[in-house]
Amino acid sequence: MPVPLGDLLTRVGVLTQQQLQAALDYQRGNGGGLGSAVAALGFATDDEIVAILGRQYRVPAVDLAGFEFDAAVVGLIPAATARKHRVLALSRSGAVLTVAMTDPGNVIAMDDIRFLTGCNVAPQVASEASVDGAIRTLYGARRAVADARQDQAGAAAAAGVEILDAPDADAEGAAAGRQAAEAPVVRLVNGLLAAAVQRGASDVHVEPYDAEFRIRFRIDGMLYPVDAPPVTLRDAVISRLKIMANLDIAEKRLPQDGRLRARYRAGGVRREIDVRVSSLPTLFGEKIVLRLLDRERLTLDMTKLGFDDQSLERFEAAIRSPRGMVLVTGPTGSGKTNTLYSSIAGINSPQTNILTAEDPVEFNMRGVNQVQIREGIGLSFAAALRSFLRQDPNVILVGEIRDAETAEVAIKAALTGHLVLSTLHTNDAPSSVARLLNMGVEPFLVTSALNVVCAQRLVRCICRECAAPAPLPPAALRDIGYSDQESAAVVPQAGGGCAACNGTGYKGRVGLFEVMAATPTLQQMILAGASTYDLSRQALAEGMVTLRRSGLRKIADGVTTVEEIVRETTP
Repeated sequence: MPVPLGDLLTRVGVLTQQQLQAALDYQRGNGGGLGSAVAALGFATDDEIVAILGRQYRVPAVDLAGFEFDAAVVGLIPAATARKHRVLALSRSGAVLTVAMTDPGNVIAMDDIRFLTGCNVAPQVASEASVDGAIRTLYGARRAVADARQDQAGAAAAAGVEILDAPDADAEGAAAGRQAAEAPVVRLVNGLLAAAVQRGASDVHVEPYDAEFRIRFRIDGMLYPVDAPPVTLRDAVISRLKIMANLDIAEKRLPQDGRLRARYRAGGVRREIDVRVSSLPTLFGEKIVLRLLDRERLTLDMTKLGFDDQSLERFEAAIRSPRGMVLVTGPTGSGKTNTLYSSIAGINSPQTNILTAEDPVEFNMRGVNQVQIREGIGLSFAAALRSFLRQDPNVILVGEIRDAETAEVAIKAALTGHLVLSTLHTNDAPSSVARLLNMGVEPFLVTSALNVVCAQRLVRCICRECAAPAPLPPAALRDIGYSDQESAAVVPQAGGGCAACNGTGYKGRVGLFEVMAATPTLQQMILAGASTYDLSRQALAEGMVTLRRSGLRKIADGVTTVEEIVRETTP
């Protein structure tokens, strides 16, 4: 059990009871610690007190007067925590943080440091006077240095983006956040979020390696490395992110998922951004991925997603039908969620009861009843769908049809007077029919329920600030799908790279869409067991625009480049 300093000093004979009382009275009148009061009254020297504490707790004594501090290590402990507990970080080796303490028996201080840094604490003892003086010197200097060298935060602020607050998710996390309010690592993490918002990143990857700490932003679907803090701050940054997302910082062996909400200012306007946080144990520590969900960047206008006129007309007719199924297909990251949210936004009204089952719920939509799927407690897509049917729905959105059970319940819902929207993972629209049949859905159910299938991809847009003609030989244009007449007339464009697009030549993304309506002819072919190839040929004959053709039109319009279309589509 920790022994109070006064009791310890009287036990070893350094103080009498009268001297202890005098020291306590001096402390009450002048502030500071009891050790400083004892030294000020001349009852014992600082060195004697340090030696006694070292022997009592079997920890080494450290002389801070000649100690060379590492600013990055000092910054692992927030200034408020250092002052509250009279502690200083001295060095770090792996997961062990060596700290100087005036009271090595202060287990509360060690628990706080362990919580904030994620490190085990190795205490050393130092005098109160030397610790207090070092705290005043070091944290004052760190504040001046941090104010002068906030590279990422400064760049973001120059662009009008500033993280105002990233509130912690529970009482314990909030207390830690308040204690760390002045810590350089907090300003560093806020600057990282601000830079990500300013550059329009959709994801931030925080990756620990043996001798490197790498941070990358995903911008317009591509990953770009950015300036990372020193590897010595790796664990502090990861711990701070976990605290903000209400994750267990002591659990480093299992993946964890959390969320946080950050308020930021852009162009003088205060906004909020939701951040989904995922941690993954790796060989050299935990990798953190932040998914930035900025509602301000969510496009809910169907006409701005990239549909051509004919495809948009077919798709809107399907989602305005009172019943049936609408499927949106494509790989992860192809914008399916945005298309579904745009569809719901277009039909949402006080007269419509809309229910969604999502994993996860990415954006909150006013007037829509959204359910978070939790497989661990039995709330699967199929279970949610069955409950929805007892909730008098008009429109049901199923985040993804993953299995035969979900497919069966979704199709039955579509056949009983509900409009059902969902997603599949297939390469193109005709392949979705084969996917449903392979799940065990009967062909007559597919033809009865299916309204339309929309396959999509996302491609990067040419930056309008640096766009310039980039002609290609007609033969090269014919190779990617243009006719002889088109290849003679089309002049592709490309971005040269500028400040507006961070030198990439691209800014923003647009969708490519392939919309296949379930016409009577296609329904008869599905019942007859037609192949995907035959369905595709018939859909093309009925006017379906393929993903490649949608891309070729956008090249001709100067929206995107040949390289983007070749990368994302097949002939």
